[in-house]
Formats: sequence, C-alpha cells, structure tokens
Amino acid sequence: MEQEMIGKFISACRKEKGLTQMQLAEKLNITNRAVSKWETGVSHS
Repeated sequence: MEQEMIGKFISACRKEKGLTQMQLAEKLNITNRAVSKWETGVSHS
C-alpha cells in the first residue's frame, strides 16, 4: 500500500512540472520503464 501512495506522489509531482515519464527518466538518467514501475508501485526487488 505504501508503494502505491509513493507512486501516486511521484506521478502527481511529475505531472505538476509538466513532464512525461520519458522526460523525467532522461533527467534522472534512468529508463522510462523504471519511472512507470515507480508510479504503479511495481517492483521486483
């Protein structure tokens, strides 16, 4: 449940800044799939 809340927070912040998942990923030097996983709360750790 906590991962879902964090994901919604990340998504809301990203959208507030007018960024796509791809743009955020480029700024963080990660893949857009990683951003998507964060936002959906999916992780395979």
